Amino acid sequence: MDLNIFIDGDQGTTGLDLQNRLRGGEFLIRTLPTDLRKDAAARRAALNECDIAILCLPDAAARDAVTMIDNPAVRVIDASSAHRTSPGWVYGLPELDAGQGERIASASRVTNPGCYPTAAVALLRPLTDAGLLPADYPLVIHAVSGYSGQGRAGAEAYEAGTGAHSLKVYGLGLEHKHVPEIETYAGLAQRPIFVPAYGSYRQGIVLTIGLHTRMLAADASGARIHECLMERYRDAAHVRVVPMSPEAPMTELDPQVHNGTNDMSLAVACNERTGQIVLSAVLDNLGKGAAGAAVQNLRLMAGVRPLR
Repeated sequence: MDLNIFIDGDQGTTGLDLQNRLRGGEFLIRTLPTDLRKDAAARRAALNECDIAILCLPDAAARDAVTMIDNPAVRVIDASSAHRTSPGWVYGLPELDAGQGERIASASRVTNPGCYPTAAVALLRPLTDAGLLPADYPLVIHAVSGYSGQGRAGAEAYEAGTGAHSLKVYGLGLEHKHVPEIETYAGLAQRPIFVPAYGSYRQGIVLTIGLHTRMLAADASGARIHECLMERYRDAAHVRVVPMSPEAPMTELDPQVHNGTNDMSLAVACNERTGQIVLSAVLDNLGKGAAGAAVQNLRLMAGVRPLR
């Protein structure tokens, strides 16, 4: 395939992983040499000469990069959070609904989902669409990511011993930038509480959401919620719903099981006696949560199927 792909921000965590995933593949990949990475003229030229630009930049730099593009034929995948809820940008989660893959395939501007929102939206959107979860449910979402979620500088500091921790909870100001994205694409009418953390392992996310059946729709149960997720993702190539089994109930989650892939697993645990349900998702924060998702969207935009 002769599409020219320019990666702007190729030395960050996502940019480096993206290059590894695309190496030896069907696309022509261009990056700038070290001495030109911050040269505005060189970046502008590269952005306007490619077919698809992938922005692996901080938010402000991503916004600046978009303003540099004058060529109307250039299409963009933005891996930052700069345009996640912006008008004119298509949300890059092909599994969002039955038509999202086609929307991504034909889009000129695609915003890659955040790592945590990928998990939260995948769990919640089918339930709000089906009326099983009230849009105004007072949700509390917990997640733990590997320390690579801090970015390249944070990961290097951790590995050098200067930023080491066993577990670091953050976002306690309750203003995490991923919350508006979760609220928008999960179909919520009320802002959820989101409490993320970094673990002492390099990569992988486990996200959990607790629910009380007494606050759900009358026909909602663990089994019905599981059935809803199974129906939604039956044909999805990269999302798997873990089977429910009363004989062998799920008792633990490993956040690292999908590392190095673009896959995500969803699960439902429930206790009928207590009327409680826990939804969970596991994915690689550098895979389905970042570079893997960018490759999936790139292939859709290039006309490579499947759409989900």
